[in-house]
Amino acid sequence: MTFAVFDAVRLETPSSPCFVPEGVFDAFGWCESDWLEWRCPVGAFRESTPIDGSDPERMVFVFREPCQFLPCELAKVHAFGYGFDQEWALAPYAIDDATDAFFARTLQPRNLVFLAADNLNALFWGLHDWVHFHNHGPFDRVAWTELQCDLTALHWLARSRRRIGISVSRFDSLVHEIDELATKRFAPTDRDAARMRKIAADQFRSIRNVECVD
Repeated sequence: MTFAVFDAVRLETPSSPCFVPEGVFDAFGWCESDWLEWRCPVGAFRESTPIDGSDPERMVFVFREPCQFLPCELAKVHAFGYGFDQEWALAPYAIDDATDAFFARTLQPRNLVFLAADNLNALFWGLHDWVHFHNHGPFDRVAWTELQCDLTALHWLARSRRRIGISVSRFDSLVHEIDELATKRFAPTDRDAARMRKIAADQFRSIRNVECVD
């Protein structure tokens, strides 16, 4: 194994109330969320990567122990600078499989995986997936499901902004990027669009008032 130096940070991820319409999730909050272990090579975190809906690069959920019931790939294929060798990670295409499996087996995600991510885009989508893992849904109302996950992840980033190393200016631009991303999922003529805008506006005000932990 190649030895490397990385930070292991416990990010606070407290359970969030459901603010999207009833029925979007069939088991919202089935598992209480509390924290996520995030690892990043020392000095490697990049806050500049935009959140534009593109696939997150250099992000993967690494299993603490080998997993027999989910698709796996070697962690070193997706995350670099950690000294990974034969450690296994959740295959990036299997987020939905993991969401279903954790729910069906009543498994607390933090006991099984930690997140490896060395840039803001990767970290945001890792937190977005962390919301999925704790709130099961049929995923047949995609825009609403994703809105809950986007804004909950943004709440968590706001809480840990200083701990992560996100500047105030970058966080402000991040809020705008998430707003644009959420808006694009709702067609302007969609009858849900106006309701979404009100919910999002309320949540963005709340996010800006989140107390940042040290």
